[in-house]
Amino acid sequence: MVLTRDFKETVKVRVARDAAFRRELLREGIECLLAGDIQTGKAVLRDYINATMGFAALAGALGRSPKSVMRMLGPSGNPQARNLFEIVGYLQRKERVSFRLKVRSAA
Repeated sequence: MVLTRDFKETVKVRVARDAAFRRELLREGIECLLAGDIQTGKAVLRDYINATMGFAALAGALGRSPKSVMRMLGPSGNPQARNLFEIVGYLQRKERVSFRLKVRSAA
């Protein structure tokens, strides 16, 4: 029988040792949101948050309750744009990255 590591634990270990992977995980979550794939974007952001600072620290930095932030990014959560961009903005500052949009024609 092959032993496997839980996916979330694998992501957490990789995020801790690979800064490029960590930044790409954040970028992927933001890109999904901008492309209109809200459910995937929220799921990727949840994985990023769980693997980095955790919801308690993020909520504290934003002046919100951890449960509120978890609900916003949960499967049935429907955060206001203001709240979602506040989270994304904070995560970018914390990661010390700034993502920019680039216009490209649809094929």
